[in-house]
This record gives sequence, structure tokens and C-alpha cells, in this order.
Amino acid sequence: MTHEFRLDVPESPDVVFDWHRRPGALARMLPPWQPVRAVREAASLRDGVAVLRFPAGRTWVAQHVADEYDDGHRFADRLASRPFLLPLRWHHQHEFAAGPSGCTVTDRVTTGLPASLLTAMFRYRHRQLVDDLASHCLAASTPRLTVAVTGSSGLVGSAVVPFLTTGGHRVVRLVRRPPAREDERQWDPKAPDPATLADVDAVIHLAGASIAGRFTASHKREVRDSRVEPTRRLAQAAAASGVSVFVSASAIGFYGADRGDEELDEHASAGDGFLADLVRDWENAAIAGAGPAMRVVVVRTGIVQSPRGGALRLQRPLFAAGLGGPLGAGDQWVSWIGIDDLVDVYHRALIDPRLDGVVNAVAPHPVRQRDYAAALGRALHRPAIVPTPGLAPQLLLGSEGRREVASASQRVRPAALERVGHAFRFPQVEPALRHLLGSAPGVAA
Repeated sequence: MTHEFRLDVPESPDVVFDWHRRPGALARMLPPWQPVRAVREAASLRDGVAVLRFPAGRTWVAQHVADEYDDGHRFADRLASRPFLLPLRWHHQHEFAAGPSGCTVTDRVTTGLPASLLTAMFRYRHRQLVDDLASHCLAASTPRLTVAVTGSSGLVGSAVVPFLTTGGHRVVRLVRRPPAREDERQWDPKAPDPATLADVDAVIHLAGASIAGRFTASHKREVRDSRVEPTRRLAQAAAASGVSVFVSASAIGFYGADRGDEELDEHASAGDGFLADLVRDWENAAIAGAGPAMRVVVVRTGIVQSPRGGALRLQRPLFAAGLGGPLGAGDQWVSWIGIDDLVDVYHRALIDPRLDGVVNAVAPHPVRQRDYAAALGRALHRPAIVPTPGLAPQLLLGSEGRREVASASQRVRPAALERVGHAFRFPQVEPALRHLLGSAPGVAA
């Protein structure tokens, strides 16, 4: 049987087709709730081969069909492997035609799978396409950049990099091992060489040891040592090489573990505790290392929402089983941000000279923990009424880690983004969770 899914995009067919042919398009459209990742993108939409990897080594090989290629108007791919135990037919034709609002995209899939199994996937793909193109429009009048990225394989980096490449930017991945790809360069966090950043316009610095783990002395030392001095030295190397923009990750842990109902914008004072001290020193390292000649943006990030990592990845199985609920009394403020909204913040930091210094990367509507739990339960169609005892995160993080991470309460406002008129894809938490978990309302067909 053949299923059709249509979308009207407010861009010309040429713009939409070009987005699909650039590196990163496949990664940007893979639904994050599915256990699949792109290991190879097709070099050509005419006759290239793309490879997806499922758990247990299962591989989906998509062979593009040369006879069905019409440059700027159509391309097609078919399944050329047997990824599952039962045979599966899959032929996917992508068509682009002038439509009432710009371009009508038609996905025509011939398969034995019912449409009900595909609707959520295409709804997600179409929303990603429209939102990504809208974000790229912000940079329509600015030149394409060469951007060096550390931490490119992490949760944030693996979303930022394909977004930039589909927008026509060139990405240089800074890695600590010998380069294995043309887009990689080796860097030493202890002594970065300015020559590594030759021909680079901007740096996005995301690297650092995971904060997750028990807050032992050795763990805290590892977290600090991976951030403060490496950030200072990379900023110094960027300044020496003539980089114009340095964008560094940071965290709302700057504000301390519990500030009550105080609304915290970028001018609020630092809080107390390990994370507050760490983030203050981390941010100062970026600003001091860069010096006055380079624009520096420090992205103070809230709780990132993605089923591929972070808190949501841990919470999703519990809530999906109907065993999730608020942590303790649920009064804590949760200042969150969807992964794609965070990508937009990094993009804007690169291209908008009005952003300078600290930027709170949080959605404009923080929620109480009990309300977050209820929204996650609704997104998964499960009850969310069983309180999570504080003992569970304490066993994982220790008492200090539980207080500063799992039980933290910060009501943070994205004032700097509001001042430049930044528009969020998902300002409210429940629509964000539904998009990320495949339960968004609407009809894609």
C-alpha cells in the first residue's frame, strides 16, 4: 500500500530541495523517540546510499534510485537491506512542487506498514523542516560561517552540527583523538594550538565531563578540570587566531540550588554551592580568555529536553510504565528548554551581534515540578501521580548532588533573548514534550 503525507512550506522549492541535499538533513529528521541513528548520509540524492543503525547491530540501508531523480523536484530511496527478522518493503518518494504558500512537499511511501505507524514520524519530520528553515531565514543576509565545535558528539553537539550544515555553514569538529574524517581537527584541551583554528570564523565550545554522577571529591574535580582551564585556553587560542565569535556552554546552576520564587534574569547574582562556584569560574574563564577583541556569548542552559539524553532520557521509561510522578512535594521550579530551541539559541549567538555576554537559554515559561511531571505523563498517555522519593536521586548523586541537580529550584527568565525578539519553537512544556516523544496532535497525511 502507498501512504501520502503532504506539507506546505513557506519557501521556494529550490530552497527546500537544497536543504535536503546538504549534510545533516537526515540527522535533523530522525525522530528522537526512535532507537535509530544515522551512521552514513548519502553523498548524492540521485544515487547515494544512507545507512541507519538500530539496536543489536540492525542496519537500514537506503539506496537512492537514479531513475526517479529529478533535480530540484524529486528524489527517491528504497530499502536495500533486511534490518528486521521479517522482510519489509519500503520505497519513499520525496516530491517538491510550487504550492500556494511556496513549496508543497509530498512524501509518498510504499510499504506493508500501516499509516498509523508512520504518521507521528512524518508529523515530526515536517515540523522540523518548517522550523529549521524558519531559523535559517534569520541568517539569510549574513555570510556562511566556518564554525569549530567541541563536544560535537554529545547531546547538544549532535543536534547543533547538522543544523548548521543544513544551513550551509561549514563545521570543523574539534576532537581529542587523531582525526578520522575530513571535517575533524585534533585539539589538546590543555594546550590548544591557535593554528588549529585557522580559517575559522566562530567557535562553539560544548566539551566537558558529564555532571551526572555522585558528587564525590574526584568527580567534582574532574568536572571542574574539564571546564575552567580548557575553556580559558581555547578562548585564548581563538582570540590569537582571529576568531570573531566565541560561544561557550554554561548552566543555570550559576544561580544556586534554591532561589525560591525569585525571577532570575542574566543580571541576578550568583548562588551558593559547588555548581554555582563552578559556573562562575567557567564563565569568567571564557570571557577573560577571549579578551576585548572577540565577541563572547555564554549560554546559561536550563534542563534540556530530549529523549536522547539528560533527565528526560532517564525519566521516560519510568513514566512510560505509569510509575512516574513529581519529585517530593513538586514545588521546585523547572527551567527547561527543548533541544531544538537550544540549537536556535546557539545559532542566534553566532549570527546576532546584539547577543553579547551571558544569555539564559531557557523557555519563557518555567513550570513547577509537579506540573512538569503531569505534562510528561500526558505526553506519554500515562498517569503521573506517584511521587518520586528523594532517596532515589540521593543514591545516584549523593546528598549534595541531589540538592544541586535533582532537587534544584530555579525560576529563570530568558531576558536577553526577549530583548532581541527571539521566538521559541516551543514556549510551553507540554507541546515540546509531545513533539519530542511522538504524541503531537494533528494530522500529517
